[in-house]
Amino acid sequence: MSNTHGPMSSEDWLANLFSSRAARDGQVVRRKLRDVDRYIGREALKSELDRRGFRAVENAGQIIIFCNREPIHRVV
Repeated sequence: MSNTHGPMSSEDWLANLFSSRAARDGQVVRRKLRDVDRYIGREALKSELDRRGFRAVENAGQIIIFCNREPIHRVV
């Protein structure tokens, strides 16, 4: 995956994110916005989420990605 001699590419970062067990099982994954900005950028991530039909929310420097197409309901 990632080259141990250099920074992780955006393709590697995305592959790592969506190959996680939670993502593969249609659950949720969380990443720091700092890492999103560093490795891929918010617009590129948004495009990938749109392509996959996934949704995400942002709060307190974190992005929570719902790796499924189910509706999201706010509890409080």
